[in-house]
Amino acid sequence: MTPALLPDDRPAHGSLHHVEIWVPDLGRAVAAFGWLLEALGYAPYQSWSGGRSWRLGPVYLVFEQSPALTAGHHDRHRPGLNHLAFHVEDAAAVEALTARAQRHGWRLLFGDRHPHAGGAGHYAAYLENEDGFEFELVALP
Repeated sequence: MTPALLPDDRPAHGSLHHVEIWVPDLGRAVAAFGWLLEALGYAPYQSWSGGRSWRLGPVYLVFEQSPALTAGHHDRHRPGLNHLAFHVEDAAAVEALTARAQRHGWRLLFGDRHPHAGGAGHYAAYLENEDGFEFELVALP
């Protein structure tokens, strides 16, 4: 397995550079995603009238309100992005972030199976915001 960073801090060939997500409302996206990404260790990276990005190491996430959008809501059940999953330090951190997320407009998915909706050996929270985007917070073993 190739490390995300080579010894000289140069990203490995084939590693993820960035993900760009088009959102129907940039203000809502910044409020919903910004605090969570910063809680996960991402730092604000870029800002322009139609978008914002956050970076962790060599990878960054972009949220843009494009005038070319053809829908007003993300549907994770359609072809395309279903969700993004992030490593979280441990089960306690998953729970703390989940509680905070609900105060920032996220709702817990699969609550009847939380925190093992992904299976008995998988401790995670599945969160969805009001625009239909899903983030999964996965406890490190």
